[in-house]
Amino acid sequence: MNTQLDLRPVMRFLRALKGNNNRDWFESHRAEYRVARSQFEGYIATLIRDLARTESLRGVTPKDCIFRLNRDLRFSKDKTPYKPYMSAYIAPGGRKSRRLGYYVHIEPGNHSILGGGLHEPEAKELAAWRSSISHDSRTFKEITSSKEFRELFGEVRGERLKTAPKGYPKDHPDLDLLRLKRVTVWRAISDQAITSPQLLWMTHDTFKAMKPFLRYLDNLR
Repeated sequence: MNTQLDLRPVMRFLRALKGNNNRDWFESHRAEYRVARSQFEGYIATLIRDLARTESLRGVTPKDCIFRLNRDLRFSKDKTPYKPYMSAYIAPGGRKSRRLGYYVHIEPGNHSILGGGLHEPEAKELAAWRSSISHDSRTFKEITSSKEFRELFGEVRGERLKTAPKGYPKDHPDLDLLRLKRVTVWRAISDQAITSPQLLWMTHDTFKAMKPFLRYLDNLR
């Protein structure tokens, strides 16, 4: 892994962008953006290269994975033109993939995360998840109760229904899991860690611990 990667330009640019989120400022600081973008691409390229040793990513590139900085303003009350973060989704096919992958989100203010899971599941995906948990939750619980998993991610997170989903008893022993509308995990990464030489190692360890969780969910789809 490339331990010389420097994400300080990314953090500097994003901090400045957050306080100057307009097109005039962005155009006058496009050079700084290019430097920041290049460093972020280097980070994602290194992660792809590392993951490709054990996973089939089908030749995906950083440009396939990185989301645009421009916000979609069509249905938003917030008309600021740019996202105050850089993000990517590493999976076969990149950010448009239907396979579950690894989400990278870099945002100053200690808002950076490494995450994954069923973030916006379709109805059939959520139904398959609930059916699997209802019939036998042991494998999933073994994955999510391991010491490493708990230390990195805590518990499985996501918005929950207020009561049991339709078709499931209110006294089901795994009701807390069945109520989930999203099935996700993430690890918060501090600003200090983002600019640390240890970032790549932290990312590698995080994705390694996340892999069984993602494969379990992927096998339900």
